[in-house]
Amino acid sequence: MKNRIYTSALLVATICASLCSCVDMWDASEEPESKSQKVGFKISVTRDGQAIDDRRQGIMTKGAYDVASNKIATMDKDIPFGLVGIDYDHHAVVVDNALVESYGSDYNAYLNTYNWESIRSDRIHFSAYYPYVENISYGDGYGEYHIPYSVEETSAGPLVSKTVEMAVMQLNLIPLEFQHITNDIGYCVCDITPDPNLQGLIHLRKLTAYNVASAGVFFNNVVMNHGFWHRQGYYRNVVVFEGDVKVGVGSENEKFVGFNTLEDHMVNSHRYYSIPDEIKLDKQYVEVVYDIDEFTIDNYTYKPLKDQVARYQLYGLLPDNVFVYGKQYTFHIGLDLRDVYSEISFTASVEGWETKIYENNDVF
Repeated sequence: MKNRIYTSALLVATICASLCSCVDMWDASEEPESKSQKVGFKISVTRDGQAIDDRRQGIMTKGAYDVASNKIATMDKDIPFGLVGIDYDHHAVVVDNALVESYGSDYNAYLNTYNWESIRSDRIHFSAYYPYVENISYGDGYGEYHIPYSVEETSAGPLVSKTVEMAVMQLNLIPLEFQHITNDIGYCVCDITPDPNLQGLIHLRKLTAYNVASAGVFFNNVVMNHGFWHRQGYYRNVVVFEGDVKVGVGSENEKFVGFNTLEDHMVNSHRYYSIPDEIKLDKQYVEVVYDIDEFTIDNYTYKPLKDQVARYQLYGLLPDNVFVYGKQYTFHIGLDLRDVYSEISFTASVEGWETKIYENNDVF
C-alpha cells in the first residue's frame, strides 16, 4: 500500500525516555509561508561500494517478510523510505523525517525550503533509511538520528544510506546508496554419520532458530557516516524449514536449507534477517527435528525413529561471540547417528567436515 506507515510506539517510548535532543528544528507553524522544491532520488543498493548484480541482489535481500511469495525485500516500491537533512555546522535539522514514496519507477519528494535561502550553512548532510517509521528521534547535536525498528520492519530487511553532503543551490537529485544494517542468516545441512552402513537414513523434518534478535533502535551518525544498534531485548523464534526431505551424505552433498526443500544454491534457500546480537551460552541455538529410517546391522534390525531432536549452540562459533551488522552468516549442521545409537560401533568414512561451523559469506 502506498501510504503504509510503520509504527514502533513501544520502542519510540523507550528510547525517547532515555535520550534528550539538543538539535534545533525548523518550526513550520512559525513560518509565514512555505516554499516547496521537488527533489528526485537516484537509488542504488550496494555491497562495499560496488553495485550488486540482479542475481546477487536476490541472494542478499531475501528475507522472511513474505514467506508465501518468498518476496525480495529490498526497496519494495509500495513501502516508503525516510529522509533526514542536517545542517551540522549549526546543529539544525532542516529535513525532519520526510516520507518519500515512489511514483511509478521514480522516487521523489516535495521538501519545504522556505528557510533554505538564508540557511546558516550552504551544505546539508542527507541520510535516508528504509522502511519508513513514523517517529524518529535525534541525538545531542552531533548529527545523529535514531530509528526504532519493530519486528515487522526488521523482517522487511532495513537499509540505511551512506551520508550525502550536497550544496543547497545544487539540490535537485540526491543519489542514495543504501546498505543493509542487519544480518542475513541461513543454514546448510548434511549427514556426517561415519559408518557407510548407516548413512543416508536421516530425514530432515524441522529446523528452528531460537532467540533471534528482532527489534531495536539503530543510531545513525550522519556526519561520521556510521551507525550502531541499541538492542531492546525483543526476540523471536524462526521456523526455517518444515517438511520431510532425506539429507545428503558428506560435505560434498551438503545443501542449503529452504522452506520445505534442500537447495543446491543459496539464492533458493530460506534466509532471514536478524539484528546483530551478542551470543550467550544456552541462549541462541538451532533445533533440528529429524526421522531415521529402519536399518539392519550385525543381524539386528532397528525400527524407524520419529521426531529425534538435536540442538546446536551458536556460542563459540563467531569471533568474540558477536554478529557484525551488514554481514551474511551461513551455519553448517552435521547430523550424526552416533548421537542416537551410542551402542553401535562406528567406522570413519566422512572426511573434510567439521560439525557446526559457520561461513561468513559476504558483506551484503
